[in-house]
Amino acid sequence: MRSRGRIAVIGVGNEFRRDDGVGWAVLTRLHARAEERPLPPDTHLTTCDGDPGRLIGLWEGARLAVVVDAAHAHPGTPGRVHRLELDAGLLAQPSTTSSHGLGLGEAVELARVLGLLPEHLVVYAVEGAESDMGTGLSPAVADAVEPLVAAVEDEIARNGAAAAGRPA
Repeated sequence: MRSRGRIAVIGVGNEFRRDDGVGWAVLTRLHARAEERPLPPDTHLTTCDGDPGRLIGLWEGARLAVVVDAAHAHPGTPGRVHRLELDAGLLAQPSTTSSHGLGLGEAVELARVLGLLPEHLVVYAVEGAESDMGTGLSPAVADAVEPLVAAVEDEIARNGAAAAGRPA
């Protein structure tokens, strides 16, 4: 098992399927900003294709896991962001679904059954407009990237303050 002090930030998706690459875009931006403003020690920024086994491996043993993924909503508003938190081992079911065959909900349920959930899990699901083959985010989803980066940085800061016993 990995260190319980670890923070895992996971961008889920496929950068070659337009808006499905939003998680990767957020992680790319976080890497760039971390060079200017370093993240807390033991913060790991990674990307994943959404496979439940890989997701579980990436967040296993983490104090905090933040996942950024594209989602489909019906009806949808491209670029709208949903923030979901793990609550007693169950992920609140949004009106969106992952853009992958098996969704995050399945990974969370499997991790819960196996006892491999992080202490705290936050998911940012971004409603997409385009999932065709190709690169580049639609304008509405691209506009959500910078606010998402700031939100993830805030999650990390709040979690670090809480872990240190300071008010967030």
